[in-house]
Amino acid sequence: MQAQTKVLEEWLRHATFPPLPPPPPPPSAQSIIKAWADLRRPHHEDLLRPLQTLFKARQSLHISEPQAKLLLSLLSSTTSHHPLLFRLLSLYIRKSLHPSLPIIDSSLSHLLSHPIPPLHLAESVLLLGSISAVPSLSDTSRSACFGLLSTLLEDQARSAGASCPTTLSEVLAGVGYALFGSDGAYFSRILASVLRFWGHGDGFPPSVAHGVMVLRLAEWLVSNFSNSKSFGKIGSLCEGISAGLGEVRCMFAVGMAACGVLGVLNRMAAPNGGLRIDPRIRSSMEDSIAAVAGYGISRLLQQCLSLGLARSGAISFRAPVLSCIFSALSNEIFPLSEFGNSEALGVSEVRAHLGSSLFKEAGAIASIFCNQYALADEQNKLHVEDRMWDYCHETYSNLRFVSLILPERSSGLLEDLERIAEAAFLMVVVFAAEVTKHKWSPVISQEVQSETAARILTSFSCVEYLRRVRLPEYTDVIQRVVRTIQDSCSACLSYIESMPSYLELTYVWFKDEVQTARVLFYFRVIPTCISHIPGSVFGKIVAPVMFLYMQHPIAKVARASHSVLVAFMSYGKDDNNQDDVALLKEKLVFYYMERALETYPGITPFDGLASGVVALIRHLPAGSPAIFYCIHSLAAKASNLFSKNANQDANSWKNWQGESDPCQKILELLLRLVYLVDIQVLPNLLRLLAQFIAQLPKDGQNLVLDEIHSQVAESDDVTRKPLLVSWLQSLTYNCSKISLNGSSNESTLKQDDGSHNASSINNYLSLNRTSSRL
Repeated sequence: MQAQTKVLEEWLRHATFPPLPPPPPPPSAQSIIKAWADLRRPHHEDLLRPLQTLFKARQSLHISEPQAKLLLSLLSSTTSHHPLLFRLLSLYIRKSLHPSLPIIDSSLSHLLSHPIPPLHLAESVLLLGSISAVPSLSDTSRSACFGLLSTLLEDQARSAGASCPTTLSEVLAGVGYALFGSDGAYFSRILASVLRFWGHGDGFPPSVAHGVMVLRLAEWLVSNFSNSKSFGKIGSLCEGISAGLGEVRCMFAVGMAACGVLGVLNRMAAPNGGLRIDPRIRSSMEDSIAAVAGYGISRLLQQCLSLGLARSGAISFRAPVLSCIFSALSNEIFPLSEFGNSEALGVSEVRAHLGSSLFKEAGAIASIFCNQYALADEQNKLHVEDRMWDYCHETYSNLRFVSLILPERSSGLLEDLERIAEAAFLMVVVFAAEVTKHKWSPVISQEVQSETAARILTSFSCVEYLRRVRLPEYTDVIQRVVRTIQDSCSACLSYIESMPSYLELTYVWFKDEVQTARVLFYFRVIPTCISHIPGSVFGKIVAPVMFLYMQHPIAKVARASHSVLVAFMSYGKDDNNQDDVALLKEKLVFYYMERALETYPGITPFDGLASGVVALIRHLPAGSPAIFYCIHSLAAKASNLFSKNANQDANSWKNWQGESDPCQKILELLLRLVYLVDIQVLPNLLRLLAQFIAQLPKDGQNLVLDEIHSQVAESDDVTRKPLLVSWLQSLTYNCSKISLNGSSNESTLKQDDGSHNASSINNYLSLNRTSSRL
């Protein structure tokens, strides 16, 4: 028994929250020898120093029987050093395989015959507990020991506040030793007294550190009861814990003790544990935890129960437990609601939270939360889902505040807060995965699945800023819910209507990273369900935001806004009124070209612009005025860029290899459109191209003409190829004429818009390059 009990107080002391700093190095062997010699010296005045030396060496110190007698003799010669003497004597009793009964009886007699000051209660309880656990102790001595111990514990419950809180580990260790050796009435009396330490008068102030100690004590007791085959004491312990529910202030101790018992039962009931316990005992502990969780409105109860449940493992479903754990996750472990209060933000507080046991156990606590959700009934599931989605919205609002305000105050604080927020994101993703696992089953209606899918997507958009890694659970959830809204018009509309409005977004929109991440999430999802978005909804909700972010300085955001337009041009429809959608498409083109070209080059990504232009060319009606406006805008932009850069390095027009400049990219796009525009628009496009090419330097003209020659020669479009051949011959002639004359005749170019007679051009040209190649 001694081997199992000798370190209980040390184990409890190091279970504090936050952890204690590492102890100083132990004294040397020479120091220990000198300390014993000083204690033997007659009339030695300074006993404190050698006693402290011996106590500091307690981890490796072995006290012999003569040395124990020396300590016992000092009890009668001094009163000021009783705490250290009590601790060393208890150390002797617990480390010795066969402690001397006369020394034990003498120690007990001293305790019984001398009044114990309140400041010495903790050490006295530790010594009495050590004595009571000695197997060979006589019944008379054991009864006297338990009687005094019970009285001291009741006094401790009333006056613990007058003692130093650091002595609680000694008190609980003494209680543990006593409970291991007691039974019957004394067992219940001792247990009831220790649970009331925090419930009467000036008792210990409740704290998470104390709760962790109580949990460890309960684990130690059940493990030792099981090892010694004292299974009846496990039942007595559980009865005493449940009886403590009547004291409100000690609720946290009752809950932690129940968690400690449940944790050991879970581990011992495992396949390799080999322990069979009456199911009623386990159920009583789960009921006690649920009863404490019902009082879980205080921060202390939320913190203690979440830590205790992380340690205990599996627990049957209890609605108060599910609610309490979520409150702990949202308010205590991931307290993102405090981000909105600038006065509450401090580097030291945030970093202390990051280093706390509560934050380090966040993963285990979230796992318990998801397990409770999986076991819950439908009503409790819906309730906690609503709370989680609301939490995501609150997180979004608070993160926006932090990201906009804190960079001016403390980037280090912002990074620490984001570490907490990133962990919260993982919790949201894991919970959403559990929700989809439950909701996407044959017994759940498609309507419920659609509604849930929309809410998950909206919630994910709120925490998108926190996504730093690609989680498999995240990907699985996204794929599942997106497939669902693709099959549901109502879910799609619900999701689109949750998008932040244009008026909400305009305040420092390009600096708001949190908001930008959320909008980008919407932009990525919208193309997947565009066919379910009516034109009126797209024009009212999506289009204003799309055009706003089309000029966002981050390329991927701007590019995503172009993708939204491409999706609408390609697939958007409204079953109620198709004409309205077609009209909206044409209206959007005019502002799209203005908005996109306004910031090109610089902000507008060319690939986004090109995809948007190609989409509108392909999907607008033939001969649409919007298409004419589009190609005129592109040609005007190309001319403007060329005139601005006319005096720059002429080498850029000598070859078409490598990275093209912005002007060349627009020209490439116009040449591509030659094969995409309808036959009604083509002559106008060819005229604009001819006008622009005529402005180019000779190297540029040759380069472009060679490119056009290649394209036309490879074309198999029997409808437009004859027109292109004629236009190209005319263009080649005019460019040659311009080169020969050394100047351009703009009026001539405007007349030669592609209708020039091919035979007259061939007669003029001395080279047959064009005809032979075509």
